[in-house]
Amino acid sequence: MEVSLFLEYGWIFIILIVLEGLLSTDNALVLAIMARHLPVKQQRKAINLGLTFAFIFRIAAIFIISSLFGLWQIQAVGAAYLIFIALKHLLKSDHEEKVHKRKSYLVTVAQIAFADIAFAVDSILAAVALVIDLPDTPLGEIGGMDGAQFIVIVLGAIAGLLAIRFAAGFFVKVLAKRPSLEKAAMVLVGWVGIKLFIHTLAHPSVHMIPLGFIEGSLWNTAFWSVLILIALGGWILTKDK
Repeated sequence: MEVSLFLEYGWIFIILIVLEGLLSTDNALVLAIMARHLPVKQQRKAINLGLTFAFIFRIAAIFIISSLFGLWQIQAVGAAYLIFIALKHLLKSDHEEKVHKRKSYLVTVAQIAFADIAFAVDSILAAVALVIDLPDTPLGEIGGMDGAQFIVIVLGAIAGLLAIRFAAGFFVKVLAKRPSLEKAAMVLVGWVGIKLFIHTLAHPSVHMIPLGFIEGSLWNTAFWSVLILIALGGWILTKDK
């Protein structure tokens, strides 16, 4: 590729890495909550295996990106699921808490994979919207798009999953140090579910909310402000183990 084309793709790739990093924060928090009840060694394995399945889905989804634009149902189910587990955790009894902690390793892996697939739809659509207007290159077509565009999206997906992996490990350690922070964390999970629900309403196939709203500063400022306030409030009101 000529220098100007390389620079244009390089700049978009940097923006995509930053975008994936931001999108990975709430995803990582959800995975950490799901894996927290497992023994320490199994936590890492469950997160890694769940992310592996999710990565396979992301790569397959990029190949069928034209079909993916119509799959708003995955986002809708993911949003409902996150809100459900948040409410279930906040309202459950001590007995139900003990049952939850005995949940099997494989069930946890499946839940982690499903949650990340729901997030993946949002992530891939954002990535495609970012690169779709880049000029064509001599690399031909892959998965119905320019080869260079495809490569940039795949590299962005890898970077996003790496960010999720390390951020999830960090959140697991924080929750182990401050167990009482888990309730605040579950409120955050519910808030992330609401975010995914808002994104579902703005999906091109649903279009009940203008796409410009979720891409605008008003919604993003509101989302991150509430997320930070919940996190700070939970940290202030809890104590170390």
